[in-house]
Amino acid sequence: MTAADSSTLESRVGHYYAMEDIYQVGREKLREFARAVQDYHPAHWDVAAAAELGYSDVVAPLTFTSAPAMAANRRLFESVVIGYEMYLQTEEVFEQHRPIVAGDELHIDVELSSVRRFAGRDLITVTNTFTDTAGERVHTLHTTVVGVTAEDVDPAIRGTAQQVMMHDVNLAGIDYSDADYQKTVRPADEVLISQGGTARTPGTPCFDDVKVGDELPVHHARLSRGDLVNYAGVACDANPLHWDENLAKMAGQPDVIAHGMLTMGLGAAFASTWTGDPGAVTRYAVRLSQPVVVSAAEGADIEYSGRVKSLDPETRSGVVIVGAKSGGRKIFGLATSTVRFS
Repeated sequence: MTAADSSTLESRVGHYYAMEDIYQVGREKLREFARAVQDYHPAHWDVAAAAELGYSDVVAPLTFTSAPAMAANRRLFESVVIGYEMYLQTEEVFEQHRPIVAGDELHIDVELSSVRRFAGRDLITVTNTFTDTAGERVHTLHTTVVGVTAEDVDPAIRGTAQQVMMHDVNLAGIDYSDADYQKTVRPADEVLISQGGTARTPGTPCFDDVKVGDELPVHHARLSRGDLVNYAGVACDANPLHWDENLAKMAGQPDVIAHGMLTMGLGAAFASTWTGDPGAVTRYAVRLSQPVVVSAAEGADIEYSGRVKSLDPETRSGVVIVGAKSGGRKIFGLATSTVRFS
């Protein structure tokens, strides 16, 4: 498999591995990530503020799991999903079974969960699960990317990318020998989903005070090239499309583009500010429609808005539609946040 081959890749669906090391969630790492996504909810920063909401320590921003997942997924994109010149993020689903807090020790696994062909492109979905030391799954993350083949980009891009990529990153599977491939699958173990997310009363508005159609206050987030470089380091995302103008243009972009995951993180911060409790979100799903272009001279402005779409009296929860625009274009095709109310 030296080039993208859909049939071969489809045979690898179900490929699974677990990271050997336990991921220790550090307090300073959570603060670092919160700063990168401009999330200043006190529960991410202050132990006492987190305790007031019932947490044992500072709480992870909702999209924090994308950082350890990125590191865990590298092996998959270097040796299993190969034959592409680059990958563009298109969709993300975060399922928060219980909020992650500083001090958690997590087991992370990786699974190639689906490959499908749409409009001439391969859509590749990877699922990460995060399990605590009690054996309960606390978070599930589904990432879908578009595999871009050599036919769709400037042929010089590979050589250019090799000159600017970090020294130990090989996202395109360059020089990988297909003869080394062996498929491993997820063990048929019982899955225990943590109920910690529904076991406490959230610090959100009272369900009876929320109405369908309620609008969230509009919020503007600013991004500079410095923000992109900082996020790249914090989130372990080494893709040079987010900081190298020359390579971004070779890839068909008008300029450097913001990480899709960064725009999602900003959106999650926007929503959690309104709810008052970042741990009250049980599901956050975003489908990207356009990238955010971040010029060196002007940066970028993203306008976030929201509206309560539906309410469920039985679970005292609701679905909030999150909108995002930049440069007059919608960057979220569809984004929803499911919130538990008090």
